[in-house]
Amino acid sequence: MIFTATQIAGILNGEIEGDESVEVSKLAKIEEGTKGSLTFLANPKYTQFIYSTDASITIVDKTFEAESDIKTTLIRVDDAYKAFSQLLEYYNMVKMNKTGIEQPSFISETAKYGENIYFGAFSYLGENVTIGKNAKIFPNVYIGDNVTIGDDVVVFAGAKIYSETIIGNNCVIHSGAIVGADGFGFTPNEKGEYSKVPQTGNVIIEDNVDVGAGTTIDRATLGSTVIRKGVKLDNQIQIAHNVEIGEHTAIAAQTGIAGSTKIGKNCLIGGQVGIAGHLNIGNGVRIQAQSGIGRNIKDGEAIQGSPALGYSDYNKSYVHFKNLPKIVDRVYKLEKKINDNE
Repeated sequence: MIFTATQIAGILNGEIEGDESVEVSKLAKIEEGTKGSLTFLANPKYTQFIYSTDASITIVDKTFEAESDIKTTLIRVDDAYKAFSQLLEYYNMVKMNKTGIEQPSFISETAKYGENIYFGAFSYLGENVTIGKNAKIFPNVYIGDNVTIGDDVVVFAGAKIYSETIIGNNCVIHSGAIVGADGFGFTPNEKGEYSKVPQTGNVIIEDNVDVGAGTTIDRATLGSTVIRKGVKLDNQIQIAHNVEIGEHTAIAAQTGIAGSTKIGKNCLIGGQVGIAGHLNIGNGVRIQAQSGIGRNIKDGEAIQGSPALGYSDYNKSYVHFKNLPKIVDRVYKLEKKINDNE
């Protein structure tokens, strides 16, 4: 897509200083700007690059004052960082503005969908599926029977949504995510052989949830696995059967949450955290990366380690742990001194 300085200034309500007809077709960092690219200057540390950048257009604050000649066309706005973010949103909106049903694809006769839908090639829509308006279903997506999807939902290529799943409005499901696979339920017999426990529940994802690429959310054994509104899930997260994650909680990549654990709202969970099953994690909890959680956590706790300790306790203990050889040596010397004096 190609935009002129005049078009960009119109979108941002900005003022042009330079060539109004100059065109851009790509985005770049200011220090890496080339002809035909758009960049911005918000951090004073990068001011030096505005005098050397080859970017065709640069977004700057209205208060910016040049100290030497500039080749790039300026668009002056109240806040360059916010304006650039606004432009990225607009760019994504234009890029994602796909509509229509591509072929080959399969849509069941009992499926229903709203206006302005996009349904990509090689995708599958099962029996009794309901999809709201403005949904974007990209190629190679599988949507099983009896699934309900709300308005303004985006499901990227290759995602799989199993039967009976319910997804709210304004959700994003990224490529390779699997929603509604069977929970890990097996029972051993006296011979040590395992029999499968049927997983008859479903997954409920409320409004404004993002599910990262490769993330898996298992259906409940009974009832529902529930992801509350505003939750943000990074890539490659495992959420087991009957887990519930409270609203506006954010979880980083490679975290695993075992079955029937309940996580509160507004929590921040770092990458590679392991959380055991049947636990209760309170509201506003902060869990540092690579922590192992094997106990209930109260509201507002900040924890780290494996098994996890209080965050400040962990840091204090770690100082001693690093000094452990010296401490042990001092203890041996003290013991020897005491023994020599007896």
